[in-house]
Amino acid sequence: MSRHCKMLSGGEFRMGSNRHYPEERPERAARVCEFAIDVFPVRNSDFAEFVEATRYLTLAERRGHSHVFQMTEGPVPLNNSDLWWKAVPGACWHDPSPGTELPGDFNEHPVVHVALDDAKAFAAWAGGRLPTEAEWEFAARGGLRNAQFAWGDEFAPDGQRMAQVWQGAFPWYYAPGGKPGTVRVGQFPANGHGLHDMIGNVWEWTQSGFIEPATCCSCSPQQDWNTLFALKGGSHLCAAEYCLRYRPAARIGVAGASSTSHIGFRCVYDASPK
Repeated sequence: MSRHCKMLSGGEFRMGSNRHYPEERPERAARVCEFAIDVFPVRNSDFAEFVEATRYLTLAERRGHSHVFQMTEGPVPLNNSDLWWKAVPGACWHDPSPGTELPGDFNEHPVVHVALDDAKAFAAWAGGRLPTEAEWEFAARGGLRNAQFAWGDEFAPDGQRMAQVWQGAFPWYYAPGGKPGTVRVGQFPANGHGLHDMIGNVWEWTQSGFIEPATCCSCSPQQDWNTLFALKGGSHLCAAEYCLRYRPAARIGVAGASSTSHIGFRCVYDASPK
């Protein structure tokens, strides 16, 4: 396989945050062991290789639909995600927005419309697994202590965009010169561990259960809240006035059967993959 990973030595770090959403609290000491992690989220080309080798069908393909983000025509209440999430027949990893032309660099975009079991199946095939929430956050922090973002405390240092997040007024207006959606992996600078897209682009699955109930989170479609798993990293839909979760400490709880146009994943390995 052509994917790359980085070996991280592990150690103790400060996990969580007392500065933002309640579900991130409390800030606390955590420790992880040595592990390797993908430099990039799993790309469409990677997932295609997996499907070709295994003939795997994702949950979205088996049930015939998945949730796709659709911009609204104007401002709407931000506490009702049904206004911008639609269950679209045929939406799946290789056709993420039916009726919309795929970008020319689609193969280099992070795969989306993958449920938890889909991500686990890929990870097992690749010789890895999904990260725990602690492993993911340790990796995302890039060696920085108590920094708000993965690159420091300033969102756009010297005016430079550091991640693919919403630019404009969510969910109805996007700033000129850009458009909502995923972008090819590696487009933005790496963090201190040499990892790309730990923040923004797509939320990433972890294997960890979401222990604390979400108090105010409509970042994803309505779902069964009985069994939730922690997603990390924020996505291209996160906006400062709505979902300021493009930070290492941020987390949301999502049902394992969820598949959307803003959820992807990356793998970790207990030893460097061959």
